[in-house]
Amino acid sequence: MEAMKIPKLFYGLGIFACVAIYVVYIKWHVDSKPISAITEGATESRRDELDHPTLTTDHAVFYGIMFDAGSTGTRIHIFKFTQKSKETPKLTHETFKALKPGLSAYADDVDKSAQGIQELLEVAKDEVPMELWKFTPLVLKATAGLRLLPGDKAQKLLDKSPSFWLKQAKPDSLRDPINICPYLSRLVTVEQNEVKEIFQASPFFVRDDCVSIMNGTDEGISAWITINFLTGSLNASRKRSVGMLDLGGGSTQMTFLPITEISLQTSPAGHITSFQMFNNTYKLYSYSYLGLGLMSARLAILGGIEGQALKEGEELISPCLSPGFQCEWEHAEIVYRIKGQKAGEHLYESCANKVAKLLYKKVHKTEAVKDLDFYAFSYYYDCAAEVGLIDKGKGGSLTVSDFEIAAKYVCKTMEVKPGDNPFLCMDLTYISLLLQELGFPKSQVFQLARKIDNVETSWALGATFHYLDSLHRLQY
Repeated sequence: MEAMKIPKLFYGLGIFACVAIYVVYIKWHVDSKPISAITEGATESRRDELDHPTLTTDHAVFYGIMFDAGSTGTRIHIFKFTQKSKETPKLTHETFKALKPGLSAYADDVDKSAQGIQELLEVAKDEVPMELWKFTPLVLKATAGLRLLPGDKAQKLLDKSPSFWLKQAKPDSLRDPINICPYLSRLVTVEQNEVKEIFQASPFFVRDDCVSIMNGTDEGISAWITINFLTGSLNASRKRSVGMLDLGGGSTQMTFLPITEISLQTSPAGHITSFQMFNNTYKLYSYSYLGLGLMSARLAILGGIEGQALKEGEELISPCLSPGFQCEWEHAEIVYRIKGQKAGEHLYESCANKVAKLLYKKVHKTEAVKDLDFYAFSYYYDCAAEVGLIDKGKGGSLTVSDFEIAAKYVCKTMEVKPGDNPFLCMDLTYISLLLQELGFPKSQVFQLARKIDNVETSWALGATFHYLDSLHRLQY
């Protein structure tokens, strides 16, 4: 009888173990099926609370989709990341595609914007594995360039655009060529949110904050994140971060991490901003000067007013153009007749005086920038490449003095002939004086690059990082 009790005991324990294993397996199976085990109703309720298992597992693979809706084009960036537990994500691949024209072209026919967005969404579907669609955040951020449209065009575009485009916007108040504040109360009641509806109908992860207009400071911070991630400085305690300079068409930004407390304390109100990312708090000097981008600066130097057309027979005459030169120039949907002054003063000196008056007391000069390394982008890059200061494809390094020397040389040659680019004397003079007004000595060296490790040095990567991190923090 004793011999029979032992097998029965083991038999009972075996049944209990099997049941326990089965229960554990069922619980694990349910928890680990984020796509197939979710019903349609559950899917909708989870759109506001990201359950992204790939953010918490070793060697996880996940994606982020960022739409860059600018005034000259709409671009999609599809980023593929890997991440080990408790480490900063690593970018392993980027897919990029751009469509022209941009938002401003749809001021008279906004419905056409949907076609381009749908086309770019198909690119995302091809790139992101189907099993990760519901866990891949989809975001669109519009840049401030559309604010430079003439008032009636901007209003029409914004009135037919989703209200959420402006929910998180931080207008630059009186520095905005077009003050969008009066539109806010009306826009928040708009029922037809075309772009948002397209996003919600897609298979990707969409939140209420999926579409917004970025202010200049947000652009600067996002670009700073991008460049410091790509240079390996973001979370490297032994490697000093680099600053970021961006010269767009409508605005220019400068962002850097001050290395002394004095720099923080002596900075003007509104120039210091802090944010959290990857369990760190960053306190940055970041400011955007709307109206001091290269195209807006051209108009101001010429004597024009943003959004205001010329009267019949009126011309804009500038000392920065070749003597006797005249043509038509289009900016923000308005055509201006422009003309150079008669021969007299040296072109560089007369142009520099005009630019200095434009910049007088418009920017804050900070001594802290002299001790930091900076990367410069956009029109800084384009102008330097055009005159051979850097390689057009690879970029390079140069000083503030290099811009000044190039400006003097180009202006001298344009005293005789306008050349292929009639604005080159003006643009180079503006850039060299802008950098000096920001506080950079003539010996300051800048790195200029369009790509680092084959990744675009735009704000899109940094904005995607920040958005993914904010979603991750919402889980805990």
